[in-house]
Amino acid sequence: MFARLVGESFVRNPRRKILTAAALVVGMAVATATLTVALDAGDRLAREFRSLGANLLVTPQSDTLPVEIGGVDYRPVDEGAYLQEADLGKLKMIFWRHNILGFTPFLDVPARIAPSEEGAGVRTTVVGTWYEHEVPVPDGMEFRTGLKITHPSWKVEGRWFDDGAAEGVVGAALARTYPGGIAPGQTINLQDGGEGTDTAPKFVSILITGVVSTGDAGDSSVLVPLSLAQKLSNHPGQFRQLFVSALTKPADALSVRDRQSLTPTEYDRWFCSPYISSISYQIGNALPGVEVHAIRRVADTEGRILSRISSLLWIVTLAALVAAALAVAATSATTVLERRAEVGVMKALGAPNVIVGGIFLAEQLLLAVAGGAAGFVVGILLARVLGESVFGTPGSPRLVLFPIVLVIAAAVAILGSLIPLRRAANFEPAAILRGE
Repeated sequence: MFARLVGESFVRNPRRKILTAAALVVGMAVATATLTVALDAGDRLAREFRSLGANLLVTPQSDTLPVEIGGVDYRPVDEGAYLQEADLGKLKMIFWRHNILGFTPFLDVPARIAPSEEGAGVRTTVVGTWYEHEVPVPDGMEFRTGLKITHPSWKVEGRWFDDGAAEGVVGAALARTYPGGIAPGQTINLQDGGEGTDTAPKFVSILITGVVSTGDAGDSSVLVPLSLAQKLSNHPGQFRQLFVSALTKPADALSVRDRQSLTPTEYDRWFCSPYISSISYQIGNALPGVEVHAIRRVADTEGRILSRISSLLWIVTLAALVAAALAVAATSATTVLERRAEVGVMKALGAPNVIVGGIFLAEQLLLAVAGGAAGFVVGILLARVLGESVFGTPGSPRLVLFPIVLVIAAAVAILGSLIPLRRAANFEPAAILRGE
């Protein structure tokens, strides 16, 4: 009998049911789309933010402070500490190794650009680094990394140097200010090794393959393969700084706490989360004797934007659910008023409020299942459109959201029906049957 009453209600009052279902479809579609985008937003935006450059800087613990004037490092070549190039493969063995997208070593060498071996030349800094380089990993694999990954915003007019050749690129500012200028295709002589040391000066001739714009001190430097800078500085297999590009999640209360104050459970959760602090800690363990610093300009920007976008998506989701609940409440109230006579007859025959409310709730739950399922399908299509427009790639459907959307639809339908059902529970059958 209960099922018959519910079924006949759908047959006799289809218009109200269609309106309720439509409200649920729209609400669940928006909720599905925003939840899908929100779940993808962290990873997608984190990858997009890698275009800002590396977000971690690794230096030796005992290194000296740089002495830079006009972009030129005036420290003697032998001053300060160095790191071992052979250890870099260990970065791809840490717990969050898949979040290490790339790393690039840097070796700054004070030098002169001389027109000949006897010329005084112009003082500058030679920066040894990689553009594209294969790094052997202890597990037998190889990892390709370099400036192409960690510094994608650096633009070169011409082409980048080959890592194994006597080539280099010159900074845009240096190319303009050098007497006579420097252009791709020219050969320049680099002198280093004799100032402040007992060794004879070294001269290396390199072919300039391009002019690079970095937006920082690199515009006043000459960038060459790391092996060439190691030869100039007489530090084979060593470097001074390492820039790391890592995928991280926004900082929260746990990520900024002192590691020593964490309980074992909190420590496990912190270690197993890709916070910039936990990845820095793991890098420090992989490369003993280093200090790992977050590049705050990049890290803070990522965390702030990710948090704001996530908050915006959750606000849109909540607004869609509230709107759906209000629409359900309006149609439910109208349905209850239209069926006052039916409610009065059932109460006069002895039906308790639980039975009367159960009939209305059963109708709403059936509508919630149908509307939630349809809204999920529409939401997947909407998520693809949003993903394509915002991130350039369509959003991936997540079937794990389907039961969640059905539960949300049921909750919205029930919450929207509570006030009309309370009103129906207060109906007096005698007054209704008298037509009052």
